[in-house]
Amino acid sequence: MNATPRTVYFGARTPVLPDPGGRLPIALAYPGPSRAALSALGWQAVYRLAGQSPWLVTERFFLSAGKDAPRSMDTSSPLDAFPVVAFSLGYELDGAVLTQALAASGVPLLASQRSGFPILLGGGPLAFLNPAPLAPVLDVWFVGEAEAGLVPCLERAAEMILGGASKPEVLEMMAARQGFYVPGRSALPVKRVVAPGGRILTDPACSSFVSHEAEFKDTLLMEVNRGCPHSCRFCAAGFVYRPPRQARMADLQAMVRETSPKKVGLIGTALTDWPELSEFLNWLSAEKVKFTLSSVRADGVTESLLGILRDAGLRTLTLALEGPSARIRRMTNKNLDEEVFLRAVELAAKRGVNHLKTYLIMGWPGEEDADYDELTRFLAEICKVGRVGGGKKGIGHMTLGVNPLVPKPWTPMQWAPMASEAALEDRQASLAAMIKPLRGVRLDGEKPYWARVQGLLARGGEELAELNVLAGELGWRKGLAAWGGDMGPVLDRERAKDEPFPWECIDVGVGREVLWREWERYKSGKRTPKCPDTDCGRCAACGENMGGEEP
Repeated sequence: MNATPRTVYFGARTPVLPDPGGRLPIALAYPGPSRAALSALGWQAVYRLAGQSPWLVTERFFLSAGKDAPRSMDTSSPLDAFPVVAFSLGYELDGAVLTQALAASGVPLLASQRSGFPILLGGGPLAFLNPAPLAPVLDVWFVGEAEAGLVPCLERAAEMILGGASKPEVLEMMAARQGFYVPGRSALPVKRVVAPGGRILTDPACSSFVSHEAEFKDTLLMEVNRGCPHSCRFCAAGFVYRPPRQARMADLQAMVRETSPKKVGLIGTALTDWPELSEFLNWLSAEKVKFTLSSVRADGVTESLLGILRDAGLRTLTLALEGPSARIRRMTNKNLDEEVFLRAVELAAKRGVNHLKTYLIMGWPGEEDADYDELTRFLAEICKVGRVGGGKKGIGHMTLGVNPLVPKPWTPMQWAPMASEAALEDRQASLAAMIKPLRGVRLDGEKPYWARVQGLLARGGEELAELNVLAGELGWRKGLAAWGGDMGPVLDRERAKDEPFPWECIDVGVGREVLWREWERYKSGKRTPKCPDTDCGRCAACGENMGGEEP
């Protein structure tokens, strides 16, 4: 196993920090409560990798909303006591929590106002999706996977800072490193760096902390795959993480033997595409290790797999539906056969699954009422074959999770307009009325207002730094009112083919021409084949062009 050795802290155990002598203190901050951080694999992967370095001593910060100055979970030290503060940024709304924490700590909010330390470093999905709205706030971004060079750069920074180097000198060093974006200093675009290994996920992420306080209670989370071969046109994971990679079962088994967890959670975008899934689950059962899975594709649900899951005591099955009709699913490149989906639901009912979860996205460009008329009929079929709400002989209840489409950078939808708040609210109301006659079915989902705010931050530029600052001070609703800007130019129009985007300061490895072709295929309803299981040299991560077109 090539991975860095893992130390996992179970229950109430807390890390024992190394002697700080000769080491650079690093604050590793998560913009959210501890329960979320303890279930965030990216944040924990950085903690594990940095903890192996003889140059660094890392302390944990959980930044919840509030005016109190944040303090380390390990020594109660304040945030401004650290020469380097690293933020794990996974969600667009994290910006307000970040600026609020800086203000409470007495740290100037704009990089231009901070001539001296600390160095504020951003990483995580926002770093390679769109760092622009927070670029005036942070000093530097790490664009890529932590295994691909984050810690060596931090070690060099430690050597320089401990030797008396100034902040500008350290930033110049970082700007010259692959994968580091220092606004105003780096040559653009900054190319995202990826861990070596080809199609193999050589160092799968796993939890550093297993706690009853975590969102996934008492569960060691393990990464099975990274990326997705299906390239659904709304999903960044299918384009940014190219080519898709899968873990080796032997590595995951070694991880389980090394950490001896009572329960594991398998994380991945396409779990049932992993050919060793059933064998690994049988091995976990033989080892008397409980397990749970994230959502699976309907075409990967077999009687054998469901038997394994039910024998292990799992009562919930999560299947992604995404589009309301076959037409929309074809446009989005969501390759879902309705008969296969219904067969998976029928098998789940026969195997005693008690709770069926399925996810739907609303607000597609070009969607029509007829698409939702088709959904009405299809939901009725799902309830019939699954005997939803029918007692012991069927699925006890079903949750339909519905969220608005947020067109994301580095997907074909980056050219798409976003549906208005009023249109989304109307659609949400019609969906609530649609499921009312369906016994045992409930509706869940995000409010359109917050989806629109997320969309603004996902697609905006550096002008949104002011909004992040105001939201940290006043909250999002009052902050938006004080900002006084117009969402319309960012959200309500289709972008021109050659219009520059603020996130193109980053190069994620997928060419603009590939994404544009996929946007045109969305509008024409043409499908693109999934990535093959071996390197084909056709996607932008490997060559110039993505795969061919289905008839």
